[in-house]
Amino acid sequence: MRIPVRHFHRLAWAAVILTFGVIFLGGFTRLNNAGLSCPDWPTCYGKVTWPNDANEIAQANATFERAVEVNKAILEQVHRHMAATLGLFIAALALLAARRRPGGLGIVFGGMALVVAAIFTYMAGHPAAALLLAGAGKLVWLYGLVRWSDGVTRLSMALLVLVTFQSLLGMWTVVWLVKPAIVMSHLMGGLLTFSLLTVLAWWTTPNATRVHVDAPSLRVWMWVGLALLAIQIALGGWVAANYAALACGLDFPKCKGVWWPATDFGEGFTLWRGIGVDFEGGVLDGAARAAIQLAHRIGAVVVTAYFLILGFRLAFAPGFRTSGVVLLLLLVLQVALGIGNVVMGLPLWVATAHLMVAVVMLFTVVTLLARLRSPGT
Repeated sequence: MRIPVRHFHRLAWAAVILTFGVIFLGGFTRLNNAGLSCPDWPTCYGKVTWPNDANEIAQANATFERAVEVNKAILEQVHRHMAATLGLFIAALALLAARRRPGGLGIVFGGMALVVAAIFTYMAGHPAAALLLAGAGKLVWLYGLVRWSDGVTRLSMALLVLVTFQSLLGMWTVVWLVKPAIVMSHLMGGLLTFSLLTVLAWWTTPNATRVHVDAPSLRVWMWVGLALLAIQIALGGWVAANYAALACGLDFPKCKGVWWPATDFGEGFTLWRGIGVDFEGGVLDGAARAAIQLAHRIGAVVVTAYFLILGFRLAFAPGFRTSGVVLLLLLVLQVALGIGNVVMGLPLWVATAHLMVAVVMLFTVVTLLARLRSPGT
């Protein structure tokens, strides 16, 4: 794997750590019901930071329909600034990866200029034109992605496209009033960014490859595990986006005192609803929310069974004992946190830990896939 510059992997690992922080703060903000605490984007009540003193708060309250809650606004805007900083890290990785490619700097900077112009165009009140400019910038980067052949450069350019789309999802989260489909997509996009940055970091870290004779079989097991984990995280995101975490009350393993309460899966899993509805607090009835909660519980049973098998398989594979044990410990912790969410009434620290342990499990599986190689490859 061609490494663009000597310390490229260090910048990539810094981006991985920053992405972990962005996901943590995003989840913490969401669980604090602070997702709409800044009613505009990318500013917060018209400010780069947030309203702070009494005069600024009074002016913001007079201008915007939503009253200022300073503590929540701080969470939301700091999360945005962290995400913007991550965008700069990824742009730096793309520049380093493409700088020696024909037209590389022009392609990266050209796309960046269009995207920056899109932000200012949106702030000037022209959303359609802004969307066209952002799309044009991503097309420029996609041209570079297709044009260059090495994996590091392609992955760096793909991340640049992805993080820009993430910013659009962040904007739509606010503009479309925490629409569940957008909220869940924003979460999954963040996790995809985290996963691809992890792959990029391992690819460019010297001597990171782990060779094993059973690599093809192990990779199949881990790809299936990754798919199941991604589906379960998406279900968890759908639970959170629809405020369905306590749809069964404080009952576990039963739901509302019975094994199978009244459910409405059709309504619960309607992905697209009308624009203009305020989804904060949720709009679904009890049967639809119970369906979402039960789907997440069923998914948890499937994932737990599979990862028990995968964890023990790794634990007894030469050279992978530590990885298997770590995966099994994370699984036990995650199940305990999931049950704790219900029986303890969704404490903030438990709900946040539940999300972040899922992220660590994702990191573990992606790491194994990124590093594992067959002999002679």
